[in-house]
Amino acid sequence: MWTDTHCHLDAHEFGGQSRDVARRAAAAGVSMIVIPAVERGNFDAVAQLAVDEPNVSYALGIHPICVPNARDEDLVFLRERVEKAMDDPRFVAIGEIGLDFFIPMLCEPAMREKQDRFFREQLRIARDFDLPVLMHVRRSQDQVLKHVRQVRPPGGIAHAFNGSFQQAQIYIDLGFKLGFGGAMTFTRALQIRRLATQLPLESIVLETDAPDISPAWVHPAINSPEQLPAIGAALADMRGVPVEEVRLATQDNALAAMPRLRKLRESGIT
Repeated sequence: MWTDTHCHLDAHEFGGQSRDVARRAAAAGVSMIVIPAVERGNFDAVAQLAVDEPNVSYALGIHPICVPNARDEDLVFLRERVEKAMDDPRFVAIGEIGLDFFIPMLCEPAMREKQDRFFREQLRIARDFDLPVLMHVRRSQDQVLKHVRQVRPPGGIAHAFNGSFQQAQIYIDLGFKLGFGGAMTFTRALQIRRLATQLPLESIVLETDAPDISPAWVHPAINSPEQLPAIGAALADMRGVPVEEVRLATQDNALAAMPRLRKLRESGIT
């Protein structure tokens, strides 16, 4: 079975059919889908999907793209919600959190400062509750690493990784796994493909980021977690190894990155 470590299953693009999507993914061999929240307003939605579908778990956090409309009290609410969620075995991480310096509006000085502030506080929440983080790192690798070094959360995943080999090694040294998905299936994505084929397999987890980052054979249609086995097969082909080796390794890596997910699996709840 496969683990999709990052999928926005509650997104409106699924047209209210999120449960059907989860079931199709399960039928395709995806034994677990991790849904990160993006703002206070969807905390309930991701938690409810985890209640409804046996192959779903969730994370809570405020996405950097949602930071402009977020309020400081949302961070207080997040901490309170995390404390309550610790009793829920399907709650596995803090996320999606991080920094985004790709969107011009988010690069303005005041917004960069707000992103930094929200990111640091969410890292502190992760550290205080001993939870891994699912991090958005678009065009912000060095700044993300600076905050991670200073706050020291207990590991997690650098989602949709597309940095340098040097940055990858720093994440690995800090106890993080690196997320790869549909982007590496495009032959023109030379740097991502080099990373995916040359980084140690024990440092890689698979993700779809559905409904975004569709693989080459789906683009420009929306992505879905049921594509994960084919994405894993594409990685195996690029690395010249059996698909089963990639499946087992990335599954184990996901469980190592999110210890509560391992506990959930071992409990037999899934």
